[in-house]
Amino acid sequence: MTHPNHPSKRGLRTAAALCLFTFATVTAAAATGKPYLLTSPSGRLSVEITAGEALTYTVKHEGETVLAPSAIGLQLTGGTLVGTADRVTGVARRKAEERITAPFYRFQAFTAAYNEVDLRLKSGFGVRFRAYDEGVAYRFYTTRKTAFTIENEEAEFRFDADYTAYLPYTTSEQTPMAMAYQNVYHVTPLSGAEAKLAFLPVTVDCGAVKLTLLESDLEAYPGMFVEKAEGNALRGVFAPYPSKTEFNAWRHQEYVTGREDYIARCEGARDFPWRVLAVTRRDADMPVNNLVYALASPSRVDDTSWIQTGKVAWDWWNDWNLKGVPFKAGINMDTYRYYIDFAAGSGLQFIILDEGWYDPKSGDMLTPVPEIDLPALVAYGRERGIGIILWTVFNVLDSQLEQACAKYADMGVKGFKVDFLDRDDQTGVEMVYRIARAAARHHLTLDLHGIYKPTGLNRTYPNVVNFESVFGMEEMKWTDAENDMPLYDVTFPYIRMMAGPVDYTPGAMRNATKADWRAVYYTPMSMGTRCHQLATYVVHDSPLTMLADAPTNYLHEEACVELMASIPTVVDSTFIASGELGKYIVTVRKKAGNWYIGGLTNWDARDLTLDLSFLPAGTRYHATLFTDGVNAEKQAEDYQRGELEMNCESRLDVHLASGGGFVLTLEAMP
Repeated sequence: MTHPNHPSKRGLRTAAALCLFTFATVTAAAATGKPYLLTSPSGRLSVEITAGEALTYTVKHEGETVLAPSAIGLQLTGGTLVGTADRVTGVARRKAEERITAPFYRFQAFTAAYNEVDLRLKSGFGVRFRAYDEGVAYRFYTTRKTAFTIENEEAEFRFDADYTAYLPYTTSEQTPMAMAYQNVYHVTPLSGAEAKLAFLPVTVDCGAVKLTLLESDLEAYPGMFVEKAEGNALRGVFAPYPSKTEFNAWRHQEYVTGREDYIARCEGARDFPWRVLAVTRRDADMPVNNLVYALASPSRVDDTSWIQTGKVAWDWWNDWNLKGVPFKAGINMDTYRYYIDFAAGSGLQFIILDEGWYDPKSGDMLTPVPEIDLPALVAYGRERGIGIILWTVFNVLDSQLEQACAKYADMGVKGFKVDFLDRDDQTGVEMVYRIARAAARHHLTLDLHGIYKPTGLNRTYPNVVNFESVFGMEEMKWTDAENDMPLYDVTFPYIRMMAGPVDYTPGAMRNATKADWRAVYYTPMSMGTRCHQLATYVVHDSPLTMLADAPTNYLHEEACVELMASIPTVVDSTFIASGELGKYIVTVRKKAGNWYIGGLTNWDARDLTLDLSFLPAGTRYHATLFTDGVNAEKQAEDYQRGELEMNCESRLDVHLASGGGFVLTLEAMP
């Protein structure tokens, strides 16, 4: 029996037929089809597109094959396969160099240069390929004016050797396309990949380079998973269109209970998502690859001056678990006034009212629980310079979209943390855009949780300031010890952050060594040292960043709170000074004339030398250094803080304990 959340039997037959057809024809296509060659601006990367019995492409880096001939196509209902023989009716080429302004991104602005070839096809469709020095991308498009249905899409990724892949598998066996997009990476040769769906981004280590699969400009279309295919290959898999949904009892969360035998309904001319293959020679290039942002649709928000980012005092991770206060802590006015007072006194900008400020079972976010006088709380926050963000469920907000946006914007609420989409079929993606559009009209920012990986929505709607889709700190409340967090912390910045920012929710003041850590729900602790936690505020792209621990746990940690509050969430530029995927990372960010450097290691202790020759000559800096303490190997909360003067000639030796980290801030001196 086919599970309602799994592709239908007809869809599976179609996918299998496409794969067999492709496998049988790809060699002949490469040999007999007409090739179209495209090179990146420097000539380092090249793409050869072959229009033969199948439409295939090959990617090379400096003449060496990175991606072997791989077939692409769209299967329309009625039997039309877009991308079959002799369908190219015209070819257009262009080169471009775009200067992209990027508010709330890892760069204030950057340049994206590429060469493009556009193959127009007989069926009223076409495909564009772009070659950047940072990678390759392609997208289908159509000029049709009538409605049509896409039964399936063919997206192959064939490799010429049994390379190592980094695969974040779905966490649901029963409903593999319905989960929170949060998992550690399964590192395996392609031949050893499990028969499971993996969500993007996925990285394949090809030796001289790494290839990372992403997508951009995902709009009104299902997102892509990948699964193991025959040989050293992965293939794209797409969620079928929902035919029926129901709601769970505890959060009124919508979930899919039936699916059609096609993946997308389309109406007239449109572009389809970009399939992105980022190609990086150095691991240090991965966290700052900009292809997803560059390929996304430009901003549809004319004025972004109202959008606010910053630091947040957050209630849920610490379970409203205050101590030493004269009131019963929980979802009530006294507790949230305390959070507001803490935020105001610590230099933060927001608090979040997470799940419980309205009755989640009701599916009605217009009615707060009796314990919360929301207008009074918003006014209290306003008096102290603290904005309030409200948690909600995607479909609950969508069902009350205009009323909720209007009511809470008028009240003075700054935005929503929207949770539990847990799918990326076409209707789910359409819901995300609908919410982003309405929130922008009402000047509300969005922090999206329980959502698929970023696909450039933060460029199109800059009021979407952050995304979860990361195996973050919440997992410390219940995960197993074998889910190695320090290892993950020096892996996902190289892979997941290529797609966009992360809401990892750091800030734990209870820190534990590998030997001492355990999952605790009400008083959770982090894996690794205190400085490991502090360094995440530099390493992570995160325009809206939590201080996840309880305000009362920060009371005697003034130095750490001051540091966390001072690190900017929006910067001018970013680069990775050194690092290796799965081992360590050192990130450097610049804001105005100041610099912020943070480093993380896995469970291996290591010694690093910081070379500050990137600093401008002639400028002296007041430096503040947080490093693991001499006893951090046994007592993970141990750290040292020091101050010194530095310049571009300075070199600094830093020791990182097991699971450790460091932070160095450089403030320009007059």
